[in-house]
Amino acid sequence: MDKKLQAKVAGALTNVRNPRVENDIISAGMVEELEVSEKGVVSFTFKLNRDDPAGLVRAARKVLMGIDGVSDVKVKIIEPPGGGGAGTPQPRGTQPAAVPAPQPKTMSNLGTVIAISSGKGGVGKSTVSSNLAAGLALLGARVGLMDGDIYGPNIPRMFGIDEKPPIEQGRMIPLEAHGVKLISLGLLVERDTPAIWRGPIVTKIIQQFLGDVDWGELDFFLVDLPPGTGDAQLSLVQSVKVATAIIVTTPQEMAAGDALRGAKMFEKVNVPVMGVVENMGGFACPHCGEITAVFESGGGRRLADELDIELLGQIPLQAGMTALADRGEPVVVSQPDSPAAVALKELAARVKSKAVGRKIELPVISG
Repeated sequence: MDKKLQAKVAGALTNVRNPRVENDIISAGMVEELEVSEKGVVSFTFKLNRDDPAGLVRAARKVLMGIDGVSDVKVKIIEPPGGGGAGTPQPRGTQPAAVPAPQPKTMSNLGTVIAISSGKGGVGKSTVSSNLAAGLALLGARVGLMDGDIYGPNIPRMFGIDEKPPIEQGRMIPLEAHGVKLISLGLLVERDTPAIWRGPIVTKIIQQFLGDVDWGELDFFLVDLPPGTGDAQLSLVQSVKVATAIIVTTPQEMAAGDALRGAKMFEKVNVPVMGVVENMGGFACPHCGEITAVFESGGGRRLADELDIELLGQIPLQAGMTALADRGEPVVVSQPDSPAAVALKELAARVKSKAVGRKIELPVISG
């Protein structure tokens, strides 16, 4: 271990201040197990409280990578026991008082808030979210898209943006691409930083993206949620009044079964489900445009029928869509006449038609 380099590293971290405790992260006891390898790799455990700014991780990495001799920085992020964190002592022998479930706020400036969810990963939920947002913008709507997938934020890449959002008067300004305002954790931390975060920190990030970002006046506010029915979904519906949800699935029964559980979760929290989107419903031939079923067909229709809701759209597989996403080009913008783009634009038009002003009146799924 290079003791001189380790001293430089520790000294540099004292320049990173946590405004919550009005102290630097070293003095506040937020850094533990600090080590510097012979190859200049810095590793440490970062105790991040639910009330701490998420940008502290990025700030710490940036200051360390500026030190001569540091080749890489590896950060393990944990939540302190009890969520109190450094600078918040917990009295011995006391139990925290029961806290009532938070009531969601009505944020009228966001317009119609739509949660986009799936029961499992790999069904193309982020692809549907990004193209739905871009499609609504093409229809003249003012659209915001929040990347609520804290553990795997992909929205920045799909829109071709990677710069850090600016701060004005203490609030983040969302970046904009293809007529859509965007915010994502992927814009605030380095790409290789693992999100080893428990529920309270996920909740705090969701709340900051809602309240600490200057979204302006929107017609639609889409939230791309992680797969499953976990902390992000619950945090969203407890933080803001969600008008409706859209469930994305693929045709296979396994995916549709997982999506069913996702839809039932929204039922339990009194969020109506607008409908189901079946992605990868068949392969669109690039020469003749004919749709050929690749996977088992009909899962989206059966799910919609079981829930007694609408099948909003069936999006075909299309050659080159992955490359477009990697280049930050939604297919509805870059190839508007292709089969997938046509289906996604029809989805956007259907979603817009269901919004009356800034309200959506839909029945809650029956048990």
